[in-house]
Amino acid sequence: MPLGCYVRSFLNYLTVEAGLAENTILAYGRDLRDFLAYCKDRAVNHLEQVRPVLIQDYLRVMTQDQKSEVSVKRSLVAIRMFLRFGKLTGLVADDFTTILESPKVWQRLPIVCSKQQVISLLNAPCPDEPFFLRDKAMLELLYATGVRASELASLKTNSVNVDIGYLRCIGKGQRERVVPVGKAAIAAIIEYLADLRPKLAKPFSDNFLLLSRTGRPMSRIEIWRLVKKYASRAGMPRNLTVHTLRHCFATHLLAGGADLRSVQEMLGHVDIATTQIYTHVDQERLKQMHKRFHPRP
Repeated sequence: MPLGCYVRSFLNYLTVEAGLAENTILAYGRDLRDFLAYCKDRAVNHLEQVRPVLIQDYLRVMTQDQKSEVSVKRSLVAIRMFLRFGKLTGLVADDFTTILESPKVWQRLPIVCSKQQVISLLNAPCPDEPFFLRDKAMLELLYATGVRASELASLKTNSVNVDIGYLRCIGKGQRERVVPVGKAAIAAIIEYLADLRPKLAKPFSDNFLLLSRTGRPMSRIEIWRLVKKYASRAGMPRNLTVHTLRHCFATHLLAGGADLRSVQEMLGHVDIATTQIYTHVDQERLKQMHKRFHPRP
């Protein structure tokens, strides 16, 4: 089977069998498309022709083309998964993916804003704007729960229990989690559901929580664009994104005394090592711990 056809089978497998997130599958598709172009230039047309030296040369070319370490590592992950699929389906006899060394990536600390900066962002929508209630509820939910933009876009009206104060969302790998929602966010949602959403809703709106002016569910891109808009209005850093609010959610919780396991559950991290990065961000808490416990403060 030609490589291109086999890639399509692999991506279908990730969708149907593995249940990976749509964005992850799209990223694998892009990385493998570039790898296939490299293979085609070297007359490699079948999966059994792919050998370690070919992959190492490809990674070397990516580095020479000044691709970031993150991009190179992500491409290698996609290739490894693809070859393991070949082993699973019997097209490849040997699994040599374990001998392929990944580039070392420096761990970057996430961008985190102060509590006062976040409050300025939450107050950025103006009450006289037509979509004030929706945008206020959107920002409050992002900071109150730490959900990703894609998770927020997929929320339905019955995903949020305003009486008890929690939401239920589907994260990466189709994993479901329950996250508490604070009073401020609940109040914003109730007001939006009562006064604005009924005016936006159309027959095709289904029961999605956040709707655009046309009545269609808001997309991940629209949410990102609105957050950037209000961040600029509030005088926030230019590199602030939706994910920055997720970082603020986790860091501020830990600074307030939340335990790491609880934050891991609320963020939907499979590995607690992913959550531990937030313990390095709150420098003020580190200073307090040092002052409190070090014998010579």
